[in-house]
Amino acid sequence: MDDQSITLDVNPKAYPLADQQMTTKILNLVQQAMNYKQLRKGANEATKTLNRGISEFIVCAADAEPLEILLHLPLLCEDKNVPYVFIRSKQALGRACGVSRPVIACSITTDEGSQLRPQIQQVQTEIERLLV
Repeated sequence: MDDQSITLDVNPKAYPLADQQMTTKILNLVQQAMNYKQLRKGANEATKTLNRGISEFIVCAADAEPLEILLHLPLLCEDKNVPYVFIRSKQALGRACGVSRPVIACSITTDEGSQLRPQIQQVQTEIERLLV
């Protein structure tokens, strides 16, 4: 067995992929957004927030099976000029969203008076740096 087969291979379509440190930061923000009622869970809800123009950024799971079920989100994000990022685990995303099921996508929504505003902007900037 070579080294490549040992590492967790992530679908090459899942770009941009957050590293471990950024994933932790994103999952913590997702948890806080849930408490502030600024979180929509699932690919369908994320699509709705994008279409309504209330999405700050989108988080997708790179291990969604098949990945194609959420690949419409990056296209929609680029149309609406909303940053998006992939993280490795749908299970971890589900836990951060406060549910016991895996979640393949979620959307952090806008709220002008929110205390999360500076953190959301910081994560948005980091995601945009990945996309360049």
